[in-house]
Amino acid sequence: MQIALAYSEPGQQIWMNLDVPESATLREAIERSGILRQFPHIDLESQKTGIFGKLAKLDTILKPGDRVEIYRPIIADPETVPRRDRGEDEKSP
Repeated sequence: MQIALAYSEPGQQIWMNLDVPESATLREAIERSGILRQFPHIDLESQKTGIFGKLAKLDTILKPGDRVEIYRPIIADPETVPRRDRGEDEKSP
């Protein structure tokens, strides 16, 4: 079955389509993709993963058309980072 895999880092985004067996798990799809060789710093034991923007465990069975995502750790606490000034033209009513 066909699925997609997405991973992003500053300056580099990966999007690939791949064939996996019908009973493939999220972990198996990631391993089959070769992305762990391309980005050896990805740690599936500590980084979160998901399907279509929703967190999913590595043992989740995939469905045809699923988009597997590997999330990077948050490096800034949004509550302590000052909001960017969006300017007068972009302010919400």
